[in-house]
Amino acid sequence: MQNFEYYTPTRVLFGRGTHQKVGEIIKEYGYRKVLLHYGGGSIKKNGIYDTVTASLRESGIDFVELGGVEPNPKLSLVRKGAQLCKDEGIELVLAVGGGSVMDSAKEIAIGALDDGDQWDFSIKKRVPKKALPVGVVLTISASGSEMSSSAVITNEEQQLKRGYNSPLHRPLFALCNPELTYTVSKYQTGCGIVDICMHTLERYFSASPAAPLTDRFALALVRSTVEAGAVAIENPRDYDARATLMWASSLSHCDLTGAGRDTFMPCHQIEHELSGMYDRVAHGAGLAVIFPAWAKYLYKEAPERFAQYAKEVFDVPYDGTNAEAAALEGIARTEQYFQQIGMPIRLSELGVGTEGFDEMTDKCTFHGGRILPCYKELGKQEIMDILELCK
Repeated sequence: MQNFEYYTPTRVLFGRGTHQKVGEIIKEYGYRKVLLHYGGGSIKKNGIYDTVTASLRESGIDFVELGGVEPNPKLSLVRKGAQLCKDEGIELVLAVGGGSVMDSAKEIAIGALDDGDQWDFSIKKRVPKKALPVGVVLTISASGSEMSSSAVITNEEQQLKRGYNSPLHRPLFALCNPELTYTVSKYQTGCGIVDICMHTLERYFSASPAAPLTDRFALALVRSTVEAGAVAIENPRDYDARATLMWASSLSHCDLTGAGRDTFMPCHQIEHELSGMYDRVAHGAGLAVIFPAWAKYLYKEAPERFAQYAKEVFDVPYDGTNAEAAALEGIARTEQYFQQIGMPIRLSELGVGTEGFDEMTDKCTFHGGRILPCYKELGKQEIMDILELCK
């Protein structure tokens, strides 16, 4: 096991009714004016908006609203939000939503205290020095952004999707009520299930030395997600299934499942180019296509590890012999599961052809300036080969 630093300071209030305490929690910290940040308006249809704003008013918290966050959140809205915070004297950014809203809120919180170009942080040109605090009312189990240090944003002008990590990004608190996910569509629930699994598996499938306890955490989390996900797809109001998904979402991306291992997430890097160029592609759906192809391309580099995944998550028989066969069966069952929960497994299902492959691979390698590390280094040709397997 490698040396590591584990830092997860987010205060989590988990369970029924927790979102009703948002005003009380903010008042407890002493903040008086917040930016209420949310997406396309679904929180107004399902009553979450009314509950949150009533709680803010009851606690004497003044708020300014900024809605309109889209899937694959946009840099232009981040810039608007950062300026709004400066103009209004905002003290905390409150994200009410899922991964897109949280990532947008994190970027706004950084930009609110910075006078330079917001995009500099995403392209690693500068490192942020300070940020407003971020609070979360979680409505979708998927990204794990409620406890993570990462934020991903799309520069729509350049069709580039980029992320960066900063301890300043970790939310101060997260209110996680699984009941708020009852109305999430089956498709978005499926996207979330995939994202949770991939945040964990891309830590598990690392070329680092053994970290047995961490690996067992990871595989148990994936198996629990797979089982709960199947239940939630069939019965969206099953509280225990929704609760398992919500907690798995948080744990999948707070560095617990990668402690003692190097993490790079090559599938995420490839998918960012896909949904960065094709904005209609949901992140989880893109990962459902990319991961099996990546696994087919690389499983021979670490067959025992893929076989162990197949055994622990999908009960594929494996006694330590014929690892490649077990690995392939595990990949096949992964694809079958993705189909079971309504996810695509081919780019053609997303309406994406081969015409953009060259641009995607060029952007993913930073125009030849980087190679994606893992069991096998992935340059432009290797990424092209993986995309070919996605067709």
